[in-house]
Amino acid sequence: MWQALHEELAGQGFTCIAIALDSGGPAKTEQWIRAAKPTYPCLIDERHLTAELYGVVNVPMGVWIDETGRIVRPAETAATSDAFRRHLDRTTKQMSAEGLAERERVRAAYLSALRDWAARGPASPYALSEEQARQRLPVSSEAHARAAASFRLGQYLSSRGHGQAAAPFLADARRLHPESWSYRRQTWELEEPGKAGSAEFWAAVDALGDRPYYPPARLSR
Repeated sequence: MWQALHEELAGQGFTCIAIALDSGGPAKTEQWIRAAKPTYPCLIDERHLTAELYGVVNVPMGVWIDETGRIVRPAETAATSDAFRRHLDRTTKQMSAEGLAERERVRAAYLSALRDWAARGPASPYALSEEQARQRLPVSSEAHARAAASFRLGQYLSSRGHGQAAAPFLADARRLHPESWSYRRQTWELEEPGKAGSAEFWAAVDALGDRPYYPPARLSR
């Protein structure tokens, strides 16, 4: 999807930059990047610095940045939806036809907005003013800063084989920033490979109730 969009809009000065938030680094992600054969930049962010700087709490999320470096749209859900919560068979991992249709509708709307911005720039109805973009920026807090520090400590200890010592810090990262599903998945994976896709993940998703896992992108001014 992103490769096709990159090729389609390259002549309009548009470039995709993909960033993998993965504590496993190249060993976990490089094979998937190479298999996709992208012609746009693909980066690997082991320390989640991108998440801290731009307020990325899940994947996929997108940030629109113009040619001057200004954030036109802060981090928001990019081209996906909560269809998997209602339409995915958790045993077979197959999505129903209804779920696939919903996912395609949301994807098409997001890509259409990107195309419009690439073509029209600030005149696009999807391009936020500086003040509008500022109002949508995620609110950071002392708890979030402490979560980031705990995540780094836990990651450091895990990388050196001190899983038991790392566990309290990884748990603190989840507790201090519960909105960050990136922290949840990464800390679970550091505690036990495969845990990020386990029953614990689905229990946390189900606990959301009516709250979204992927908040819909607000594709308007």
